[in-house]
Amino acid sequence: MTMISDPDMPAIDIGPAAHTEEQAAVGKPSNARIIGLVAAGALLITAVNITAAVYFYRGINDLRLVERRLEQLGSFEQRIAARLDTVNNGFQSRFEKLDSQLQGSFNEVKGSIARLEQVVPLDSDDDMSSAAEPSVITTSTMAEAATDLEEATEPSIVDAPRPPKKRIAAALPPAPNSSYQRIVQPDGKVHYKKIN
Repeated sequence: MTMISDPDMPAIDIGPAAHTEEQAAVGKPSNARIIGLVAAGALLITAVNITAAVYFYRGINDLRLVERRLEQLGSFEQRIAARLDTVNNGFQSRFEKLDSQLQGSFNEVKGSIARLEQVVPLDSDDDMSSAAEPSVITTSTMAEAATDLEEATEPSIVDAPRPPKKRIAAALPPAPNSSYQRIVQPDGKVHYKKIN
């Protein structure tokens, strides 16, 4: 079949033209599909945004909870610091008290040592034996003792003073060798000097 083509007239081909429209319809999507794809994309983006919003909301709530705990931690720290200061002051006062007591005890010991160094040791025990001893009432029963106490009118028998306690003399150093001279200073210190 021969075709005459006029350039001003469009050529119409029935067979192959129907086939190309189907190809054009397959290659070009319809408006309903485009709207469906846009709606699905918007729904997906909305789901992602809602999920992100839930996680952000949880994170903000956790952050607020942490902030509240940190505020409570500040007050807790102040309470602990106040208690530590109280305990510290208590220990310091006790240590100061113990220190003053120790200083007092050391001073007493030093004073006692100084007094002992100044005291001349007793040469004999004759002074102690010459002290008056109180008389003692000897009775065999308690009834006799009561009557003897009622009959006693001398104050030396009833109100006898206690005998003075015997002082223990400091141990004298051993006798020095004859090649040493003993020197006693006015403050009571004793030194030995070698004699040539």
